[in-house]
Amino acid sequence: MKDYFYTISKGGEGFYKEKGSKFIGLAFRVHNEDEVKEKLEEVKKQFHDARHHCYAYFLSKDKLRANDDGEPNHSAGDPILGQIKSKNLTQVLVVVVRYFGGTKLGVSGLINAYKTAAFESLEASKLLKVTIEAIYEIQYGYEITNEVMKLIADFAADIKNQEFTENCNAILGIKQSLQEKFEEEASKIDGLKFDINNALHDD
Repeated sequence: MKDYFYTISKGGEGFYKEKGSKFIGLAFRVHNEDEVKEKLEEVKKQFHDARHHCYAYFLSKDKLRANDDGEPNHSAGDPILGQIKSKNLTQVLVVVVRYFGGTKLGVSGLINAYKTAAFESLEASKLLKVTIEAIYEIQYGYEITNEVMKLIADFAADIKNQEFTENCNAILGIKQSLQEKFEEEASKIDGLKFDINNALHDD
């Protein structure tokens, strides 16, 4: 189980021209399918006079899609998705807009054009490493502070917030792969209460 994945923090733009047809690649970071729809609508408004708005996105292994938008089957969306996968990127949408130049390129020509425009847009994007953490809220009495601090140190926990009132309260980020072991060890400390809220943390 990996504790991180790569995405983009700032999307880039790519360009490819073949026999009069222009292909503009646009890369975006998206967190869910609603954001995918929003970005697609924005692109279609901006390039409303284009012939095709082909795209692919990869949110997770179970949430990915490629769309040819009227081009021959598998000639546009799949090559775009292939570029996202080849760079091992997650939470990424790439749209390639085509302005038809009057000459047909054939399936192999289209595959190369969409692949190249997608590649250029990702090359121009700024990469971001995202740590996958389990977020815990913990509460404990002052008398077990030493035990809790040792636990935090042992798991290299990221202390996101701390409050000292009648009891001690803290919010911790634990690497995903250590989650089960952390809960096991935390349960051994009498008087330590913990609740979990999963989250992602951008480095």
